[in-house]
Amino acid sequence: MDYKEALKRYIEMTNTHHFDNIQPLLHPEVVYWFSDKTCRTMEEIRAYFENSWNLIKDEVYNASEIQWLAADEKVATCIYTYQYEGYYNGEYVKGSGRATNIFVKENDGDWRLIHEHLSRDPA
Repeated sequence: MDYKEALKRYIEMTNTHHFDNIQPLLHPEVVYWFSDKTCRTMEEIRAYFENSWNLIKDEVYNASEIQWLAADEKVATCIYTYQYEGYYNGEYVKGSGRATNIFVKENDGDWRLIHEHLSRDPA
């Protein structure tokens, strides 16, 4: 799997709403910068994802306008616009924002996410 497939798979696994499907795609040293919190441990990241899935039911996450800014045989960085939709307190909601993802290629040949930075679009 190349780095572009790694991003695609990451988004697919995010939409399963099961963190155990996402964790194998993450580097052990992964750092997330969310709009409201920084998560540096797998436990913090799991809790953040699971809380989000509990708040927005049936959430669907998508990426568009993907641009790969730099990529070589070991590291790949992309930016994109993310969109989400689902149900918050029984009401349909949707939104978007900006994302930066950095993937690293491990010794086993797999690409893993080592950093994600998400920011919401201004309201």
